Amino acid sequence: MIELKPFNRLGGADHGWLKAKHHFSFANYYDPSNMGHGALRVWNDDEIAPNTGFPAHPHANMEIITYVREGAITHQDSLGNKGRTEAGDVQVMSAGSGIRHSEYNLEPTKTKIFQIWIQPTTQGGAPTWGSKPFPKANRSGKLVTIASGFAGDGEALPIRADAKVLATTLKAGESAEYSAGRTRSLYLVPAAGSVEVNGVRVNARDGAAIRDEDTLKIIALEDSELVLVDAA
Repeated sequence: MIELKPFNRLGGADHGWLKAKHHFSFANYYDPSNMGHGALRVWNDDEIAPNTGFPAHPHANMEIITYVREGAITHQDSLGNKGRTEAGDVQVMSAGSGIRHSEYNLEPTKTKIFQIWIQPTTQGGAPTWGSKPFPKANRSGKLVTIASGFAGDGEALPIRADAKVLATTLKAGESAEYSAGRTRSLYLVPAAGSVEVNGVRVNARDGAAIRDEDTLKIIALEDSELVLVDAA
């Protein structure tokens, strides 16, 4: 089963400096029938104006993955971590027992990110943060795991969840397959381009909530970049 969530029907907010679309209930957008997809709790599509951002604020007991689609985001937190994550790269913050952090666009142009929150399998624990480049050239034609709660997922950034985050770029006409099993909750969003997933067209920034599918066959209808979450 594939439930399409068209971008133009998503909840959202326009704060001037921040234009946000919410795939699931978040902040002032509340829909009790749309509180997440399995362990995936938040998927925000954010556009952040130059020299603005999210000032320091707290989190606890959440795995927060930031996928940068355009520009760059600069992170700073109460552990003393500071880092800049560029387009095509990913950062992961395990909030654990509690952490304060800020996320700013210090670039001269707007920054676009996917902000993905996944519920952890255990509460508490020491908070952590990490960032890593994943060159797009290494993704072409195959899904690459960029964050994972499973051992053996190579160089993926670790998260404390029964979940993984994958990304790929596909040229028009290229395809990729992914097998997860019917018990998993999958959520796919093209950052750019459009794809067909098991016969369903998914355009740029649309969401596809997927259950009860053994295998995904993804065909690029045009040059595309996409992110996929596989969660319990």
